[in-house]
Amino acid sequence: MVYDIKDKVVLITGASGGIGAACARELYAQGAKLVLTDISQTSVHTLASEFSKERVLAKKMDVTDWKSIQKVFELTLSTFGKMDIVLANAGISWKESAYTVFNCDANEFEKILDVDLLGVWRTIKTTLPEIVKNKGQVVVTSSIYAFTNGMCNAPYATSKAGIEMLTRSLRAELGGKGASASVLYPGWIATSLTEGVFGGDHLTTKMREIGFPFFLRKAIPPEVVAKSFVKGLTRRKARIIVPVRWAPIQLLRGIVGIFSDWFLANHKRLQSMVLELEARTKR
Repeated sequence: MVYDIKDKVVLITGASGGIGAACARELYAQGAKLVLTDISQTSVHTLASEFSKERVLAKKMDVTDWKSIQKVFELTLSTFGKMDIVLANAGISWKESAYTVFNCDANEFEKILDVDLLGVWRTIKTTLPEIVKNKGQVVVTSSIYAFTNGMCNAPYATSKAGIEMLTRSLRAELGGKGASASVLYPGWIATSLTEGVFGGDHLTTKMREIGFPFFLRKAIPPEVVAKSFVKGLTRRKARIIVPVRWAPIQLLRGIVGIFSDWFLANHKRLQSMVLELEARTKR
């Protein structure tokens, strides 16, 4: 059966970012009511100005703070009377340059895990009773990094792999309750998080070009992700992989992973670039 999005109440974390904003616009076009959240009130207010006031609630929310999430959750229920869908989309990466595990700042590493992994957990745990009650859906924005090597992006990749398993586990546990959970796997997307590896930083751009085959290097706009996301929602798909060219890699992840791990660890030019990166970003 097709899951009708019209009049569904959707909470989006990280709503002001590229994927979050694109998904908000696509959901609104399908008739959904939106709860837009992000770390900045100004950013969600700006996005909300695009929509009818009767169908949108825009509030600052910190996914590292249980009380902040609970406050927005309660406000959603008092405003719309329910919550049907959660898109746990909030995520961050390195603030400046890429870093290795060897030379990164421990606090920044843990901050990324707190937002990208535990922030998703807190969002799900707070909203899940209402989602189950309404036989709704949880969708988590993971990444191709859930099944590809996270070289020089370890905390982000670790988080994306972790929330993938969290969501897969949740989907299995919800099987008898009428609700469902799905993993969204975006590939390279043209957002602020990927600016460095698409020309913003010559070194990391070159590392991406060496580390990924040519047919997987191209970035796509967030709007393409949003359309696949909404299509996946209507079908309650377990996995939403976009662009679809990443699907064979996900399917063959065990074999591909063995090869790619060996390739990255033994490619002399790439390893010399890792040393260059560490020297450039020495703390």
